[in-house]
Amino acid sequence: MKTTPQAALAALLAGILACGAWAQPARVPAAPTAAAGYVLPSTQVWDMASETGETYRIFVSAPQGGSPPPGGYPVLYVLDGNAYFGSFAQARWVQEYLPVGKSIVVGVGYPGDKAWDVRRMNDYTAALRDPPPPETRAYAKYKSGARKEFLDFMTGRLRAEIAQRFPVNLERQSLFGHSFGGLFALYAFYERPQAFQAIVAASPSMEWNAQSILDDERAFGARVAAGQQRAPSRLLLIAGDRDTDGDPESVRLLADRLERLSAWGLRVRLQRYPDEVHASVPAQSVNDVLRFAFQLR
Repeated sequence: MKTTPQAALAALLAGILACGAWAQPARVPAAPTAAAGYVLPSTQVWDMASETGETYRIFVSAPQGGSPPPGGYPVLYVLDGNAYFGSFAQARWVQEYLPVGKSIVVGVGYPGDKAWDVRRMNDYTAALRDPPPPETRAYAKYKSGARKEFLDFMTGRLRAEIAQRFPVNLERQSLFGHSFGGLFALYAFYERPQAFQAIVAASPSMEWNAQSILDDERAFGARVAAGQQRAPSRLLLIAGDRDTDGDPESVRLLADRLERLSAWGLRVRLQRYPDEVHASVPAQSVNDVLRFAFQLR
């Protein structure tokens, strides 16, 4: 068979290309580059100091664009913001077209990337009894007893800063706390019942410090019954029935005791989650808390 010049040239080029491909070293995949961390849309973060010089990390989720509702946005303050702000912010953001999303969520936490900071013991609790109860002696090396100063910050400088940055409704301010944060929420409820229009205490650590929170409860009940203090309007108590770090039964009994103050305007609701443990209660409760805080349920 006679080979044409064109066919011979094509065969030669194919051979050259094949040899070149054979001679080329294998390509090494490029090393993956580090990806930036995910940032939740419609959020802001900054650090600010309290009146006593303590530094807190403030996380805010707020609607972007549009007009606020009449009177301004209602606000929910979430304690342990490093741990729980993301859950509440995400739920608010994806429901921004609904009434529950037309609101502002403020997480109050601490500088750093840890979920919890040991400073929360000082901010959320009363001073340890003297001598410390046996179950708390291991914690006596940490500071405690600054709950009044922290409440001053929450209702003073922080609230003023949020009101300066966003159009908020100062008559619709709510508070959520879990565990030690739930204990602080009860303290705020007893100490300054008019500071928040709705308070949520989830799995409150009522057993802490030999149940010293019961002293605050008794004093509060006595003031209300004597007409010396007006009861706040709404309290939501949350408990997980599988909580072995707290006592769900004590939360139920607290709801029963406080229900007796309903004649003075107090409205108490108990929310129980049959399958939740101490750590899983906050995630389960997010939508219930948002609806309760913003008077949608």
